[in-house]
This record gives sequence, C-alpha cells and structure tokens, in this order.
Amino acid sequence: MSTQFRLFAFMLVGLMVLGFAALAPAQEKTYVNGIDANFPPFAFVDKNGNPDGFDVAVVNWIAKEKNFKVKHQPMDWDGIIPSLNAKKIDLIASGMSITEARKKEVNFTLPYWTITQVLVAKKDSDLTPETAMAEGRKIGVQRGTTEAKWIEENLIKKQGKKFELVYYDSAPLAVEDVVNGRIAAAAMDDAPAEDAIRKNKPVKIIGGFGMPEEEFGYAVRKEDEELLKTLNEGLKQIMGSPVWEELKAKYELK
Repeated sequence: MSTQFRLFAFMLVGLMVLGFAALAPAQEKTYVNGIDANFPPFAFVDKNGNPDGFDVAVVNWIAKEKNFKVKHQPMDWDGIIPSLNAKKIDLIASGMSITEARKKEVNFTLPYWTITQVLVAKKDSDLTPETAMAEGRKIGVQRGTTEAKWIEENLIKKQGKKFELVYYDSAPLAVEDVVNGRIAAAAMDDAPAEDAIRKNKPVKIIGGFGMPEEEFGYAVRKEDEELLKTLNEGLKQIMGSPVWEELKAKYELK
C-alpha cells in the first residue's frame, strides 16, 4: 500500500468520524435550580423527598420546551444568592422577590407573580396587626427574606416598635410556633399563609403590616445572559399557554 493511499484512507476515516459526530445529538445542558425546601406552594420537598411546587413545575416545563435539563437543589434561603454567585447553583426559581438590593447582585427575569405580605395569627385570636406588634410581643419571620429586612428597617429602626422579631428557617415553621403559642403572629407572603390555611392549620390572616407589594422573578448570575434570555422566553411561552392556568389551579394560586 502506497504512502499516498494510506494518507487518503486516514483522511477518509477522519472525515467519516467528523460526519458521525455532526449527526450525533447535542448533549443537553443541565442547570441547577436552588429552591427553598419549605415554601409552599411555590417550592417545597414532598413526602417522598422530591422537589415540587409551582416554580419547580414551571421550570420543568421551560426546560422541556427549551431542550435543557434541570435539577432542583434545596438550599438555605439566607445564603442562596451567595451560592448562586459562587456557581454552586445556576438559577433561583423559588418565589424570590425582585428588589433593588438584589438586582445589584443578580439579574432577574420578567416578573411572573405579585405578592403581598401579611400577618398570620391563631384562628381564634382577636389580635390586629397593631396589637400583634405591640411592645413585648413576639413576631416570627423567615430569615433572609425581604419581609424580615423591611420589618427590621421600617418598623423597628425607623418607627421604634418594641416587639421581638424571632427568626425561622421557613414560613411554615413560624406558623407552627403561632399554633403552639410561642409567638403572637408570623409575617410572610400571602401565598404560604393561604397554603397553611388550606392545610387546616388553625391560623388566619389578620392583615398586612404596611409593606408594599412585591413581584417574584427568577434570578441568574450577571454574566449568564443566554440563560436569562432562555428563561424569559420560556416564561412568556408558558404564561401565554393553558398550562399556566392549569398549574395555578393545581397549586391553588389565585
């Protein structure tokens, strides 16, 4: 066999390998979504240990439509943005409020939900927001949340309120202490408050405490412009489809 023939055969094999590689399906990208493990109905871990919730279902739908895979990773909420920027996760789709402070650290998608903050007290309580936050009383709140920061800055520092703020790892844990009488009330978003009532917790919403409404968005790192674009496209698609209303009904969101 001549040297020229060997060279030709080698080149032919190389071209065939490249051709087969081009025909092979592209490897799907996998993104890790950091979630609050106990923030129903937006994100939680079910009794079988599986991530679930409205945001989990929405991102799963977007992933299928946009040809990527997603893994949902429970995280401590007060450290979730540092985890995102340290590249331990790739996005946060878990009922995160869009704020000016957070926008300095991450980029948000378009808003997809509007939330109000409320106080939850025992079902048979005669407390009002004013009396619940009276001097000497204890108010529960999830650490790392916008409501925790707003209460600290506006009610305690600026207005000089004398109630004690008690911090929890999740809103449902604060609700449990309301039920047990360890705290007078708990401050939280209205969706998890309504979720607790639907689950027959003996609590009720007694009103707001002055905090303005907020909007939820999904967060990504500043440099991840392509992922942000993909999530925005996916949100627009699902919000304009019947699936959006189906998921709202499934997770009892109004």
